[in-house]
Amino acid sequence: MKIIILGAGQVGGSLADHLANEANDITVIDTDGARLRELQDRLDIRTVEGKASYPTALEQAGAQDADMLIAVTNSDEVNMIACEVARTLFNIPTKIARVREHDYLQRNHAIFGDKGIPVDVLISPEELVTQHIKRMIQYPGALQVLDFASGQAQLVAVKAYYGGPLVGREISFLRSHMPNIDTRVAAIFRQDHPMIPKGDTVIEADDEVFFIAARRDIRAVMSELRRLDRSYKRIIIAGGGNIGARLASSIEGDYQVKLIERNLERCNLLARDLNNTIVLNGSASDRDLLVEENIEDTDVFCALTNDDEANIMASMLAKRLGARTVMTLINNPAYVDLVQGGVIDIAISPQQTTIGALLTHVRRGDVAAVHSLRRGAAEALEAVAHGDKRSSRVVGRAIEEIDLPPGTTIGAIIRGNEVLIAHDDLVIENDDHVILFLVDKRRIAEVERLFQVGLTFF
Repeated sequence: MKIIILGAGQVGGSLADHLANEANDITVIDTDGARLRELQDRLDIRTVEGKASYPTALEQAGAQDADMLIAVTNSDEVNMIACEVARTLFNIPTKIARVREHDYLQRNHAIFGDKGIPVDVLISPEELVTQHIKRMIQYPGALQVLDFASGQAQLVAVKAYYGGPLVGREISFLRSHMPNIDTRVAAIFRQDHPMIPKGDTVIEADDEVFFIAARRDIRAVMSELRRLDRSYKRIIIAGGGNIGARLASSIEGDYQVKLIERNLERCNLLARDLNNTIVLNGSASDRDLLVEENIEDTDVFCALTNDDEANIMASMLAKRLGARTVMTLINNPAYVDLVQGGVIDIAISPQQTTIGALLTHVRRGDVAAVHSLRRGAAEALEAVAHGDKRSSRVVGRAIEEIDLPPGTTIGAIIRGNEVLIAHDDLVIENDDHVILFLVDKRRIAEVERLFQVGLTFF
């Protein structure tokens, strides 16, 4: 696929890294020549130095025969104009734009589409990150919670702790111990190395375990791997920017929420717009303020400012003062692995959250969802099976008959409103949503080919 990426920032660069390794023809446009040279030295891609929305830059990038344009510059307006130019001058079939400004998103049906700005897919990083954090708050103890089939099934990552009923036992014990709940352990990361589990695989303490189950069964399965944490009640949010404000608005009806914001004018705006959130003017790294607001009784401290260092320092202080769980927004990918699992319980990468949404529209075949896992080390995707046994490599076949690439497992199948956990004798039918887990992303192309309807297969 020939893809033009506009913007060589952290999202654009990470996306180029993902796609270049999958035999796509990638061109990146940016005004930062040094950043482009760094990407070109590291990746097999083309680069164009110039304004992303200028016709000459797009033409130089090969827009006349491009399959897709992905606009992820730091400017909403540049992204939108580039999509307009891409349609008017070059007729690029698929145009994806990152749009951050809430004012645009509130009126998206009027602004975008066939009669407006020709953006086929809108990506809002702030909304994606907000939903990601909200799911983590809903499942105390989870490291990652991912929705499939509109939330009917969920893939959850947890760290196995000493004392969990399944720790020290074979995975096959789970079925006999919980006969009324169906689940599948899709993958295990042990000391950062991936494992595809089998029935006789023994769960060890500190394993990072990815399991899939119907939404209603998630808490029960989590309790087998770790002591089930009590539900969260008290939340402190540090930072009243787009993400902090969205998160407060979405959870204030269910939790006791306090929001700390340094800017007084912004505080007044938040106090007016939020209904049940206590808005505090001050610094999240002010020890006296945190103590005064009973940080020792706080269940979750979320550091969500735009400053990585400020987020890390505020989180470390909150944890030292007694906050039960700290979640920290970190834009710099180099920091994420350094801090997670130490004082900071969960490091949140907006880039990885955004890239998953973008990859959903890049994958070949009918792909309903893609999630980037372990900071890009693995991937989970929801592919829709089409055809019959003669035209498809998967439809009409039992899971044990499907020639899955190494490092790939099928975790579950969504059939209508029913979640079917994958077992070897389960037969895939037309229109099934198949949830796959890949620990080796180099095999993506092979998985895509499995779900392409083609010539007769025997």
